[in-house]
Amino acid sequence: MAKRILVVDDEPEIRELLEGYLRKESFDPVAVGTVEAAIAQIEQRSPNLVLLDIGLPDGSGLEVLRKTSQAPWRIPTIVLTTRSEEVDRIVGLELGADDYVAKPFSPREVMARVRALFRRIEAVTRAEQAPSAVHRIRDLEINETAHEVRVQGNVVPVRPAEFRILAVLARHAGQVLSRSQMLDLLHDDGGIFERTLDRHINHLRHKIEPHPERPTYLVTVYGVGYKIDPGT
Repeated sequence: MAKRILVVDDEPEIRELLEGYLRKESFDPVAVGTVEAAIAQIEQRSPNLVLLDIGLPDGSGLEVLRKTSQAPWRIPTIVLTTRSEEVDRIVGLELGADDYVAKPFSPREVMARVRALFRRIEAVTRAEQAPSAVHRIRDLEINETAHEVRVQGNVVPVRPAEFRILAVLARHAGQVLSRSQMLDLLHDDGGIFERTLDRHINHLRHKIEPHPERPTYLVTVYGVGYKIDPGT
């Protein structure tokens, strides 16, 4: 579904110009010219983003910005201001505006700012929804962000392929993964094969297990595959 963008500006030419560019970018634009109409649109249609002029005929665009900040969910906003409205621009940013563009502006610049803002929001959302990058299983810690493995707090050097295998198993701690499942989860580029998994697992056991011949972390489930045993 196309993202809905509310354009709030008292100049019909600017509204028409931005509407045209937004449609070319496959957005769903709605354009209004007053504070009252903008607030009505926010309440009725819940835009995904607002392009907001500060100087409006029936009040300040900052009133609209306050409305977006009070919405049940965050509505990102890019403020449109003239260069002489520096104070309003600063106040707008303090009230929660995400970005601003000074008039006169290039429509292409506005489109670039819109796309960049959506990318930032999506990146934050992915980061918030992503599983924890640090897996702790008893005395074993796998930090995917730092690309680091520790046992009892001590860093254990592992090769890239070994780390990837360990991370996949840690994400599914307690779950038995067959060799083919592991290869699918690894999305490997050819460096790891089903016939080499046993060797990588054996190397890992010698690095992280207190007694590699009696593994308690990297456990083989015969006839099925491997798992990381979370223990108790």
